[in-house]
Amino acid sequence: MAFSGALTLTDLNDFLTPSQACIKPVEQVNEPQEIIEPGAATTEIVIDSSGSYFEVSANGASTNVSSKGAGRKLQQAQISLNDCLACSGCITSAESVLITLQSHTEVLNFLDSNPVSTPGHKIPVLSIAPQSLASLAASLSSSSGSPVSLRQILRRVRAFSTRILGFEHVYDTTFARHIALLEHTQEFFERKKGNGKLPMLASACPGWICYAEKAHSEMLPFIARTKSPQQVMGTLVKSWFGTRWGVQPDQIYHVSVMPCYDKKLEASRQDFYSDLYSTRDVDCVITTGELELMMRDKSWDLSQPVENEDIPDFDAEIPELLSHPGTSSGSYLHSLIDSITTSHTSPVDLTIKSIRTSDYEEFTLRARDTSEVLFKGAKCYGFRNLQNVVRKVGREAGVQVGRGAAGRLVGMRAKKRGGEDEKGYDYVEVMACPGGCVNGGGQLKPIAQAAGQKEDEEGFTRNWQENGVQMPVPEEDSATQGAKWGNKEWTKEVESVYWHDLPTPPPSPRPDLETPFDRADRLAAKVKIDLCHPTDGSLDKSWASVMDEGAETRRRELFRTQYRAVESEVVGLAVKW
Repeated sequence: MAFSGALTLTDLNDFLTPSQACIKPVEQVNEPQEIIEPGAATTEIVIDSSGSYFEVSANGASTNVSSKGAGRKLQQAQISLNDCLACSGCITSAESVLITLQSHTEVLNFLDSNPVSTPGHKIPVLSIAPQSLASLAASLSSSSGSPVSLRQILRRVRAFSTRILGFEHVYDTTFARHIALLEHTQEFFERKKGNGKLPMLASACPGWICYAEKAHSEMLPFIARTKSPQQVMGTLVKSWFGTRWGVQPDQIYHVSVMPCYDKKLEASRQDFYSDLYSTRDVDCVITTGELELMMRDKSWDLSQPVENEDIPDFDAEIPELLSHPGTSSGSYLHSLIDSITTSHTSPVDLTIKSIRTSDYEEFTLRARDTSEVLFKGAKCYGFRNLQNVVRKVGREAGVQVGRGAAGRLVGMRAKKRGGEDEKGYDYVEVMACPGGCVNGGGQLKPIAQAAGQKEDEEGFTRNWQENGVQMPVPEEDSATQGAKWGNKEWTKEVESVYWHDLPTPPPSPRPDLETPFDRADRLAAKVKIDLCHPTDGSLDKSWASVMDEGAETRRRELFRTQYRAVESEVVGLAVKW
């Protein structure tokens, strides 16, 4: 199999397995011992009947590990999330690293040790991404033959989480995404005024952020500082909801369900840790697959309906299942296009150009009367397209694109090709996964008639059991459903479920109700005022309103983050495989 010419030959382990440079620094804590015979070992390792390792003296001391003081039990080496984030050996290998503190087992252990009657009880809160709901709905619809909606899945997940697991609150993350989009738009217009570099690159994908920090630090000034919806939800749960519930952030245990393994690394970043309360905005992240595994372990049937699962909840604490038009990965690009279109006084036209595939598209917004280009953006999904965009952005911005933290400004103007009409990007929506977030590594695998399948999706012969895929034994005269490696058709199926909710009976007319987005805008402005504490009480009730300097500083601390380059000491071509 040949590699694409579009890929650069640097590190060939981009998100597949831990790098050979994945080494945790070891601290020597033993006291120096007197050397009796030069070159001879002073200790030896003994394994007892239980499989534990003991270090004992080799200088005539007894090797009876059961006797008191005869040996020192050795602790098992562990690599934490912070070790992974501090290491420069990997790019985005979170999916293949054992993450002991970010798993469904950790969630179950905490819930078991957190009964309501205990003095130190923490309020358990679960938030789930709409892409995870879509994956669960698509898998259930495929296996049962009956379509289900995101609202039905949300109600059933809420019932499982509260009745079986013991969570007290369950939310979806679309309102947090709404706030992230508002702040994202605000940051873009700040950059347009000269307060930052353009083009602005999306920041919601942790795989892309990890890759940029470790491989293309010259791109960091272009990446948006706005937090992802997961981390905005963490701010809402720990700070805003916590205040409403009368508890401190460390009295809440927040679990998020995400379609991506890299979200575990994002939640573990030091920027999202409160030194004051010794707690993280998101305490634990589990994937869609881990949530489904918990349901199977608890014998919960997701296909069984629950009461009122089709009825919208107008009295919910925050708006539910807000559908932002655009892409299933957050609609960051389309929210900017919509904002520019709305603010322009004359009609505008939008043209879309596909670059090779639908994972790389260019969007151009022009004034209808003058044909002036008002905005040019792109949607870029997958590492292959991502590398092309990095080179294009670097060329247009006059930045030398290099490996590691070697990017540096060069004293030249950005090159323009194709005449005066050619315009560089103003914004790029970047996602590491092909197909976007609905195709995240933590999503459920497609259900297919695969028991007798001998080839993978690329046409190569595959020994499924040898590769860890457990195939069910087919019964006589039955069509067996089994595991199958991901494909574009399945991604389209999940995408379809994400956008097309089932029709529900119209609720009783309530003219006093505002639209979901009107309520979301109003509530977002209230969140901003409640958390930022502006001194001017006469502010208009909108997210874009400018507050006093102290309140704006708190706003940036709450809803924005920062990035840092990670120096790499490994040259990919020098690694001995």
